Amino acid sequence: MKNDKLIMPIAITREVSPNMYLCELTHLAREPIDSAIAKDQHSQYERCLSELGCDIQRLPAEADLPDSVFVEDAAIVLDEIAIITRPGAQSRRPETQSIAKALEPYRSLEYITAPGTLDGGDVLRIDKTIFVGNSTRSNQGGIEQLEDIVAKLGYSVETVEMGDCLHLKSAVTQVAENTLLINQQWVEAAAFEDFNLIEIEPAEPFAANALLLGEVVVFPSSYPNTQKRLQDNGFEIRLVDVAEFAKAEGGVTCCSLIFEP
Repeated sequence: MKNDKLIMPIAITREVSPNMYLCELTHLAREPIDSAIAKDQHSQYERCLSELGCDIQRLPAEADLPDSVFVEDAAIVLDEIAIITRPGAQSRRPETQSIAKALEPYRSLEYITAPGTLDGGDVLRIDKTIFVGNSTRSNQGGIEQLEDIVAKLGYSVETVEMGDCLHLKSAVTQVAENTLLINQQWVEAAAFEDFNLIEIEPAEPFAANALLLGEVVVFPSSYPNTQKRLQDNGFEIRLVDVAEFAKAEGGVTCCSLIFEP
């Protein structure tokens, strides 16, 4: 009898920079970030992904790149190719070099080039539709380049207007095949009219960032009321503490690039 080898999804992560406290900030006031706590939270996050079946491929810390733990922003990984982004914050652009090297064994690479900018956190892919937030980090030129790259692969790109948050996935993420978790104060629900929408608890504006892995939703432990809304709708939740990363405008999607090899 043939014994098929189980294919595990790959999760590319990166160790926390010791200078994470110098991270870029757009919508939040700067707060002290405890590097030791952040490292422990990151380890717990990786452990959660591993327990949910991911093969963790951890890149070493980049001390000179404070935001580099947020690997999601440096690339968009599709089934067919990977697109290396050009982050909107100039200080973050060197992060893409090591991400491109890590992805080369698995995908052919395409690149967003100047003057276009695009952050992976602004990109929400659902099947063959790619929603992109028109944010302070991703400009029209970058969105148009993305559209040109993916059109030949059968994807469509939808630009979404948003405000008051850093990235599109700060305001909306997928929690099931046809269900999204959304903060309608930060993004127009009309852009997602074909989906079932679960509104976050209004007192927890940052709670819309969730990570769907299989049928499990990885969710920040800081937002208990939104957590209850998800559980009341039948979702299986795995809680992780990412409080230090939230101070840097990060969340549970930001710290990994997950894809099938």
